[in-house]
Amino acid sequence: MTKNVPAPAPRPLRAALVALGGSLVIAACGGGGNDGPVFPIIPPAPAPAPAPAPAPQPSPLGTLDGSVPLVIGHRGLPGLFPEETQKAYEAAADAGADSLETDLHLTKDCVLVARHNPWLSDNTNVADVAKTNPTVAGRKRTVPGVLVDVKYPPVADNGPPQYLSDLTDPKDPKSVLKSLIVDGEDHTNDWSITDFTMAELKQWIAGTTYDAADQRPTELNGKLPILSFQEVIDIAKAKSKSTGRALTIYPETKNPIWNNAQAIANGCGTAGSHPLEDALLKIMAANDLNRKDAPIFVQSFEPESLKYLRTAGLKARAVQLVDGNAIDFKTGEMIYVTNDVYTFVDGRPYSWTLAGNPKWFGEMLTPAGLAEVKTYADGVGPWKPQVMAHTIVPFKDKGTLADVNTIKPTPLIADAHKAGLIVHSYTFRNEAKYLAGVFKGDPAAEYLAYFRAGIDGVFSDFANTAFAARQAYLKETGR
Repeated sequence: MTKNVPAPAPRPLRAALVALGGSLVIAACGGGGNDGPVFPIIPPAPAPAPAPAPAPQPSPLGTLDGSVPLVIGHRGLPGLFPEETQKAYEAAADAGADSLETDLHLTKDCVLVARHNPWLSDNTNVADVAKTNPTVAGRKRTVPGVLVDVKYPPVADNGPPQYLSDLTDPKDPKSVLKSLIVDGEDHTNDWSITDFTMAELKQWIAGTTYDAADQRPTELNGKLPILSFQEVIDIAKAKSKSTGRALTIYPETKNPIWNNAQAIANGCGTAGSHPLEDALLKIMAANDLNRKDAPIFVQSFEPESLKYLRTAGLKARAVQLVDGNAIDFKTGEMIYVTNDVYTFVDGRPYSWTLAGNPKWFGEMLTPAGLAEVKTYADGVGPWKPQVMAHTIVPFKDKGTLADVNTIKPTPLIADAHKAGLIVHSYTFRNEAKYLAGVFKGDPAAEYLAYFRAGIDGVFSDFANTAFAARQAYLKETGR
């Protein structure tokens, strides 16, 4: 039985091709007529485009939390302007600094003031002012200090057997206002910042260049007023708003044992109190800075100052500064003991001298020392050679920093990070005399060495140079 089968409907594909016009077709049976079915010739699909190569991933940064290392404007931008002045701080912010660093003292009327040294002749124009201002001239401190025996064993390995004190009359706490001995360092015949009110400092005295004063610009020396700490805070707030970057401030409780004795003698606190630290906590609270995430780091070389601050309610981040006296260029190790006053100034915290503790600052940088620091601070602030060992290879006697031809990381960054501590190192400067010979006079090369080693932040006198070097480092890491 024959079954009639209807012709198939046009294939959608063919219909679509006909509709498009210009499609290629060919007869199915080779007859060349128009009656046979035709089939489309479908051109081969183009080869898929190769997948784009994945973007290279940035190299991880070696900082504690993987964040970009900080540029800390050390006293503002003192490489170009008188230190710790409004111009220096504003310039540091404009140059890219993340943080504005300052040193704190208490004035005669108990106001926190921003100045590096409490003796004024080397960082202000006070000596020139005294030539024509008899009131200022009359405040020069001329009474010599007194020698005091150390309480630890007086052997050569512990440094000198005696240190200078400004407590010339142990029965009179106010006798400290007559001499100018700061943490054992003699500054007789100089002026003390604690003998002036904040208003007097602003009225009579202005800031100058300090480090490398013979190489840095001096045209603004004596023309820019001294700042209160509140003014530094206000500058940071204003620059944060104008730049869109959240700037931090980085105050140091400077010479706190000396400052507190001076302040108590000036009526800023009672016997045994801590007027310097208490004033800092008060101003932090007033500016909403006493929070763990507040834009502030509190620093000090004096562990007792930071420990007191913690017990008194400090919630913000704190950094234990660590000093040293010299470098053994044969081994790269630090030298702490000297046969002069700098044992007491840079070799150990002054509180340790007073307590009869003969240990050195280096104790803080051991794993056990770092664990102790972690109990009251969030980071350490070592001198550069404590982070990168500086050596002369082959060694030559009487070599200097200019002869250093080898640097390599010490265990410090790794040990500190293991303890959960950040590492901010000081002080980076452009002048050749501050650079190890291996850097061939190029400050950017020094920054790069520390950035590559995993430093969390750098204290710099030239925030512009530090920022540019960091940009180069970030580009190097694929950022």
